[in-house]
Order: sequence, then structure tokens, then C-alpha cells
Amino acid sequence: MTNITAMLTALGDPMRQSILDRLSHGPMPVGQLADALPISRPAVSQHLRVLKDVGLVLDRQEGTRRLYQADPEGLALLRAHLDGVWVRALQAFGDRLAIEEEEEH
Repeated sequence: MTNITAMLTALGDPMRQSILDRLSHGPMPVGQLADALPISRPAVSQHLRVLKDVGLVLDRQEGTRRLYQADPEGLALLRAHLDGVWVRALQAFGDRLAIEEEEEH
């Protein structure tokens, strides 16, 4: 599984999407994330582990707690992939329009 495939698979879970969205606003500890979500703290930790394993989340120790944040490098990699998909899709759409216009004349 490529890293992009792993990232997209991880983001297939709506709870992970919600966690990553919350982390896009800045670093947060597990407890703060759990307070804002309808799942337990251990469940949040499991989701964070998955996001970290695929390169979408970083963590660091700060005093007695661990802070999690979105990984800018991982998000940049994912965005570059999605931008490429978007560009190819627009090109294919433009090519198809050109063929249809040619067929009409």
C-alpha cells in the first residue's frame, strides 16, 4: 500500500476526518479531543495512532501530556496527489469537450 493509499484509507473513517479537522486548528492533547467527540479517550488514541502511522499527524511530549497536530509534510504530500488528480480530471474533461465539438462540425 502506498503512503497516499494508506492516507486515503485512514481518512475513509469519518471520526478520523473529524480528528484531523480539529487538529488543523492547532495542537491538542487526547483529552481535549475526546471531550469534543462522541467516543472514548482510548478510541481517540487509536484513531490518532492510525493517523500518525500514515503520516498525517505528529505528536510531541509537552510536560506531562502529549500534544498531537496535523503533519504539514503529510498533508502537503496528500494535497499534491489530489491536485494531480484534479488537473488530470480537468484535462480529460477538456479533451472530451474538444472531441464532442469536433464531432458536431
